[in-house]
Amino acid sequence: MPRIVGLLHASLLIADVGRSRAFYEGMLGLEANPARPDLGFPGVWYDVGNGSQIHLLCLANPDPVAGRPEHGGRDRHTALAVVDWLGMQERLRAAGVPFTLSRSGRRALFCRDPDGNALELVEVQAAG
Repeated sequence: MPRIVGLLHASLLIADVGRSRAFYEGMLGLEANPARPDLGFPGVWYDVGNGSQIHLLCLANPDPVAGRPEHGGRDRHTALAVVDWLGMQERLRAAGVPFTLSRSGRRALFCRDPDGNALELVEVQAAG
């Protein structure tokens, strides 16, 4: 019987590659994957562990950014595992990036990238 066995990537629409790279690399600490082929439009791929990726696509966004809920948990979002969750909070706070804590009681927070895409950052323990 066919079955889903994993998440390979999540694609997010962005308006400015440089601005998004500053956030995803400078703020979140991700490294661009150089294997992204020429797809005929700008973008960047990031490996986020266990073979999964985030694909940023610099294409026109048909969805409005205005009017989205303040708390990203009430919007479509991409959840990422984070080691040193408190350190990530400090980093976001220092950069003036607004976030809200998960209302589930888990050590998780929600923020938005420069294009309004909601991200959930969930604490995990470092391997090893």
